[in-house]
Amino acid sequence: MIFGKTKLELKVGIFTFVGLIILVIFILSIGGFKTWSLGYDFSVNYQFVNGVKVGAPVRFAGVDIGEVRGVVLEFVPEENRTNVRLDVWVRSNARIPPDSTVWVNTLGLLGEKYVEIIPGKDYANALKDHQSITGIDPLPIHEIFNRAENIMRNLDAGLTKIMNKEGSLGKFIYDDALYNDFEAFAADIRKNPWKLLYKSKEKK
Repeated sequence: MIFGKTKLELKVGIFTFVGLIILVIFILSIGGFKTWSLGYDFSVNYQFVNGVKVGAPVRFAGVDIGEVRGVVLEFVPEENRTNVRLDVWVRSNARIPPDSTVWVNTLGLLGEKYVEIIPGKDYANALKDHQSITGIDPLPIHEIFNRAENIMRNLDAGLTKIMNKEGSLGKFIYDDALYNDFEAFAADIRKNPWKLLYKSKEKK
């Protein structure tokens, strides 16, 4: 009787232990931990990262290969500027050429930032553990708005000139004499296309 009870407790214990292992693996997978994966670390230097956070995905050729493990703000006295260093972890099978393009991209409608790596060609000198690479700074939102505003101003100024009959396009649209001259020239060329060849020979 005691032996049977002990055997039942052993089965329950084994079942509980296996269940705990599965639960731990599930939690680690959900959390994105890669404690059991082989990989290496390298850093990407920026002057502006537009809100990249620890845990942000890292993609190489559009495939998730790792994550951002650290965001470090540091001052570079030699260049008198502030540098942002992203400490990145990637899988060991990811060979990243040093001439690759590394930039900050936006994922989905929520605007989550991640690191995008466009492969270069120098695979012979692929990045190794603890090496670094320089990334391309993303364009700040205010600068995008400023550029869009400048484009709209230039467009508005161009339309205003046309409406005021200024410039070649404005004169062509609103000046009847210029338009009639062009119509007459076009009609003449349609009737006598040989004149184009004749004039070009005269120029030579």
